[in-house]
Amino acid sequence: MPVYTITSATELQTLCKDASLQLIVIDFYAEWCGPCKRISPDIAKLEEQYNNRIVVLKIDVDECEDIAAEFSIQSMPTILFIKEGRILETVIGANMPAVHKNIQLYGN
Repeated sequence: MPVYTITSATELQTLCKDASLQLIVIDFYAEWCGPCKRISPDIAKLEEQYNNRIVVLKIDVDECEDIAAEFSIQSMPTILFIKEGRILETVIGANMPAVHKNIQLYGN
């Protein structure tokens, strides 16, 4: 599955339910955010790098304000790691080493 851009809360719920046993990596970003643009190519490669063991979702905080509010997103980028419906970790900022560390830790 390629990186999927979420456009509604319903879409997010469906994809999270379908992938509940996999590690879900959600990139909360904004079009105007410089650090978000800088890591976007790296985020796009994650599924391939990890042999499709993870599901990568992108959520534009300006387009999906309700979802951003639900997850209390205040800084961009914010990357959440979710498995079986639980948030395992949060990375705030363009910290790709921390993203890879969390995928290796939780992406079994």
